[in-house]
Amino acid sequence: MRDSLKAIKASGEVEALAGSVPDNAGVYFVPAFVGLGAPYWDSYARGTIVGLTRGATVAHIARATLESMCYQTRDVLEAMAADSGVHVKTLRVDGGAVVNNLLMQFQADILGVPVQRPKVAETTALGAAYLAGLATGFWSSQQEVAEHWAIDRTFEPQMSAGQRDKLYADWKRAVERAQNWEQA
Repeated sequence: MRDSLKAIKASGEVEALAGSVPDNAGVYFVPAFVGLGAPYWDSYARGTIVGLTRGATVAHIARATLESMCYQTRDVLEAMAADSGVHVKTLRVDGGAVVNNLLMQFQADILGVPVQRPKVAETTALGAAYLAGLATGFWSSQQEVAEHWAIDRTFEPQMSAGQRDKLYADWKRAVERAQNWEQA
């Protein structure tokens, strides 16, 4: 959206652009730029945008781009649940993208579980600092470290199960179109 398509100048602009439309209007984006990883494992897949109509806009593509991140998370969580029998009851997130409220709400909606965003968005880096602090004795226990983690906001699912399943089924159809695109 930013570097190649030049639809936005900064990553922070994508939320407003994607939020300017009420839904994806049937547009799906499969970001298989170097193939698809888990759970598809298809190195021949390629990036695909499907569902374009005369009414589709760059805002619909922006929304589809954000939504694709959520669908990919669901893909992996469903594969993990199938293998382990354990289903996620709450998803804790971190990283730069979690500041995007539209993205976090859609993640909760498409998973059907609450999504918790921490007060410190970059908790991966913070986790490394916590581990170093534990190793040097700065913190006495993992419990002491855990007491520093705090929720900024919890996004509760608002989408019906029927709508969630339809959107996800359409995502799977889009993935099928992206698969095996490159010839061996």
